Amino acid sequence: MAQPVNLINKNTKQARQGFMGFSWTVLFFGPIVALFRSDWKWFFIMLIVNIITFNIGALVFSFIYNKTHLKEMLQNGFNPEGSEDFVNSVYAYAGTVKPNFEE
Repeated sequence: MAQPVNLINKNTKQARQGFMGFSWTVLFFGPIVALFRSDWKWFFIMLIVNIITFNIGALVFSFIYNKTHLKEMLQNGFNPEGSEDFVNSVYAYAGTVKPNFEE
């Protein structure tokens, strides 16, 4: 089961939720998950791949979509909330470097 991650964009004050781990929702519902998350790029990618592979691509996307979506949100200015260890684990999972905020 995927672990939820609450994210806040400091510039727009927008709150979103990302997930870490295997995506059962992508496995069962395919590109509809990206549609509900307003992730248009991945919606069309998953839709085309699932049509071509007769939905076998959904299994592959189940393993990679949460990580990809979380990484893109972090790159777009969203920051995870939580303890320092949890925040570090989010950045490590996404494979990105934690930004150095000097306030």
